[in-house]
Amino acid sequence: LQGPRYISPVPGGGFVVSEECGDVKVFMSSHKLLCSLSSKYGHQFGNPAGVCVDAGGSILVADEQRRTVHLFPEHGAPICLVSAGLRRPTGMACSSSGHLFVADTGENCVKVFK
Repeated sequence: LQGPRYISPVPGGGFVVSEECGDVKVFMSSHKLLCSLSSKYGHQFGNPAGVCVDAGGSILVADEQRRTVHLFPEHGAPICLVSAGLRRPTGMACSSSGHLFVADTGENCVKVFK
């Protein structure tokens, strides 16, 4: 890993890790690299920060530099969920009720999205 920042468990015992100014990598429960999101999806990150996994197993990534949150489904193209209203998104969490919590350190608050 190159400057690991944030980590989140994924279904099946694996985990996902963001790298500072780099990539987001997904590991299996055996700790072997499963994939790199930038390679798998052809997506370029600015500075990936917070990561979390929703109830359906999709990976969500906050990009601190681009001020966005993208959803990476197991199959299909990435989806930009939040493209405005964030100054410096860092930590994130997904709730079982479908809410996304984003720590915005640029505004010293937590923002909630449904």
